[in-house]
Amino acid sequence: MKAQIRGFDVHKGYLDKLSQTALIEEIRRIAAKAPMLPPQTPGGKPMSVKITSAGKMGWSSDKSGYHYTSCHPNGTAWPAIPETILALWHQLTKLEREPDCCLINYYGEGARMGMHQDRDEADFSWPVMSVSLGDSGLFRIGNKIRGGATESIWLESGDVVIMGGDARLTYHGVDRIRFGSSSLLSKGGRLNLTCRVVV
Repeated sequence: MKAQIRGFDVHKGYLDKLSQTALIEEIRRIAAKAPMLPPQTPGGKPMSVKITSAGKMGWSSDKSGYHYTSCHPNGTAWPAIPETILALWHQLTKLEREPDCCLINYYGEGARMGMHQDRDEADFSWPVMSVSLGDSGLFRIGNKIRGGATESIWLESGDVVIMGGDARLTYHGVDRIRFGSSSLLSKGGRLNLTCRVVV
């Protein structure tokens, strides 16, 4: 089922359980080469999520700011984006252009993501694809400027969101997760994949 909320295309239940399990195995392979780490905000505070990436570029946050890098902090190149994720991107965006980065966020118990814009990319005309796996997350959608009224929706395992067009620079965030609401991850938590064209 597809719904649109403030320009965000929300595909509820797009991935079945078998597809979700296959993606989890791909993420495990990525994390074995590029371990998940807790990033810092530019102010030096640790974020509540853990992250890693796949693709030509990986997203990073530290005291120097938010930016993309060509390698993991351990010095190794980021693993390639798996074909299953690329196929999903092509299906839903209808684009031949492949994403440069697949950012992977892990939300454990109590983790959240404050309201923010995805604006570290060179060209905002390309959409961002977001895939939810594991525990449900309360996704909040705001406006093109900070503040004002917002809308929220629970994103569940297998949901896919496309953020593009006029909604590309809309503020959004994850207020909380329902820890233990899914059995997909043996230790609980939520994984979120976001694919972006960076350069």
